[in-house]
Amino acid sequence: MPADVPGLFTDATITRCAWCQASDVYRNYHDSEWGFPVDDERRLFEKICLEGFQAGLSWLTILNKRENFRRAFANFEAEQVARFDAKDIKRLLADAGIVRHAGKIASTINNAQRVIELRKEFGTLGAFVWRLEPLAADRPGSITHEAVKAMPSSAASTALSKDLKKRGWTFVGPTTMYAFMQAMGLVNDHIEGCASRKKALAARKAFTPPSVT
Repeated sequence: MPADVPGLFTDATITRCAWCQASDVYRNYHDSEWGFPVDDERRLFEKICLEGFQAGLSWLTILNKRENFRRAFANFEAEQVARFDAKDIKRLLADAGIVRHAGKIASTINNAQRVIELRKEFGTLGAFVWRLEPLAADRPGSITHEAVKAMPSSAASTALSKDLKKRGWTFVGPTTMYAFMQAMGLVNDHIEGCASRKKALAARKAFTPPSVT
């Protein structure tokens, strides 16, 4: 793959999406997580929360703090986070290892409570999210750098955002939910020529989405 293709870079012999070239941590995230299908409840909830914390920041900033976030928020086990109280909020606001934003902290606790409510209707967060995949995957044309840049949200991410907001979730706007869908494999935005694109497609082919119970 030519090095001058927009949106790609080649590191040694591996061609990747250009956004991950800043560090080894970023490249590993790109190669092994981003765009690969996920149905694990903890990881789905964690990603929604961290995408909310990312608002106004770079994803690399959040990724570098991810282990700190996990320690601070009970590994994003929704049942535990839903029980956080004023003492926990005070603790979190004093934790320099995370993003100390009162609104985003409160949102994470709120959204944990909403996850528990949602599971009563759909069985799992995964089932709720993955039912939108057919709409998420309905995109025309090749996945180029220009196409991905021009698509900060989608019909599916807008639908997901509206549904979550109706259920009382916060920090779940359409652009945030599109980033969530990209990361969790509901869409594959590894651009044409990236070495991880075919791997993510193969992982999706072998993946059985969770269904509503």
